[in-house]
Amino acid sequence: MDIHILKSTINRKSSLTITGSKSESNRLLLLQALYPNVRIDNLSNSDDSVLMQKALASNENLIDIHHAGTAMRFLTAYFSVQEGREVVLTGSQRMKERPMKILVDALKDLGADIQYISNEGFPPLRIKGKRLVNSEVTLKANVSSQYISALLLIASRLDNGLEITLDGKITSVPYIKMTLHLLDQLGIETSFKSNVISVEPLSQSFESKIVVVESDWSSASYFYSLAALSELNTEITLSTYKKESLQGDSVLAEQYQLFGVETSFEDNRIKLRKASMVDDQSSINLDLSDAPDIAQTIVVTAFGLGLECYLTGLHTLKIKETDRLVALKTELEKLGAEVTITDSTLHLKFSNTIKNDVSIATYNDHRMAMAFAPLGLKTSLKIENSDVVSKSYPQFWEDLSTLGFRLK
Repeated sequence: MDIHILKSTINRKSSLTITGSKSESNRLLLLQALYPNVRIDNLSNSDDSVLMQKALASNENLIDIHHAGTAMRFLTAYFSVQEGREVVLTGSQRMKERPMKILVDALKDLGADIQYISNEGFPPLRIKGKRLVNSEVTLKANVSSQYISALLLIASRLDNGLEITLDGKITSVPYIKMTLHLLDQLGIETSFKSNVISVEPLSQSFESKIVVVESDWSSASYFYSLAALSELNTEITLSTYKKESLQGDSVLAEQYQLFGVETSFEDNRIKLRKASMVDDQSSINLDLSDAPDIAQTIVVTAFGLGLECYLTGLHTLKIKETDRLVALKTELEKLGAEVTITDSTLHLKFSNTIKNDVSIATYNDHRMAMAFAPLGLKTSLKIENSDVVSKSYPQFWEDLSTLGFRLK
């Protein structure tokens, strides 16, 4: 289904509740499968988390996780330690193009039995669960944090725990710290010193624990974009958020000050307010190594405001649902932007023109759909395959309507 967004305005004051973080939810679902005494509140209702739940509950030999990249990584590690169980882990055509060799090699170093069924280094995988006796592994520090988190999530079930040495400059540190914090909440001992992460084996079971999932900051990013593109003093209140968040994308509160948006924390809510207009000669320069998922939102916001934008630290975007750097360049240029990209950077040049009634392709990527939607405050546009938002935020279009967007 495509959605046509008619040029819109939004209410001066609005309030929404955002579903739980997909990142936290999927980590906790795996931990709950390992430790059934874990109870989860405010679980994400995203497609990815639903697929994760179904996969963990399935007794089938074939597990298909479709487009869910996080699930592919986490479940590869999970099924590696399920002694006596053999599964084939597969996904969509795009998933079969997303690399897994780094994680598979690390698991094999620990003793895992994993084979590639089709192409070396890529899903589908045949995994024979077994007891893993090795406890040390080394990875390049700039790999996707999901590879590292996948190993950390199963680490306490290894006989001797796990020590991961990261070689080089570490990227996406907040996501690694999120995983470690969740382990800490369950009483699993962890350490992250310099470039060495260690997790101790859990010697005894624990009493029932309830973990409350914070709402998703990545989902909040689209409302930051709406606030930035809206009139002065527009306010959007979102629930449920923590000032001391585990999520790397919580840097939005700081970064969107560059776009004139102030954030205030009240109880378990954040209030976004368009506090000032931005000089149209401003240039936005950000290193998003620790929060690459908000790159699309930020560059579209900058384009909507006619600003120059230079983003670095984007090397992981090429292996997401699509090559997000190429996709951004292609779709922004349809709207009249001038964009240059490398393997890890994006440069948006100054532009005062936004073309009308452009059709935005989404490439089976939820973030493409949601990142471009706020441009409806500046122009009419069409979002192709709009249902893709269900991957992380099923109620997105309904919530836009609540704010005042005109959708067909």
